[in-house]
Amino acid sequence: MSDNLKLLNPAILTLEDKSYSLPTYMGVEGEKAIDITKLRSQTGYVTLDDGYGNTGACESAITYIDGEKGILRYRGYPI
Repeated sequence: MSDNLKLLNPAILTLEDKSYSLPTYMGVEGEKAIDITKLRSQTGYVTLDDGYGNTGACESAITYIDGEKGILRYRGYPI
């Protein structure tokens, strides 16, 4: 996780009468995020983001993406 994030109070998610505490963070531009890394293992649920309208990105040492130039590489090989 980035060192530039500020830990906030947790978000509480209630599913089927059971509550789960999820970490929340504030980014360097004031954006707030809920960390759902353990959502599936804790709840059995996954997320749905039709059209990727609210999906965050992560850093990868084995992939390279440049959407504006149409470049996608995996371990240096074009895909």
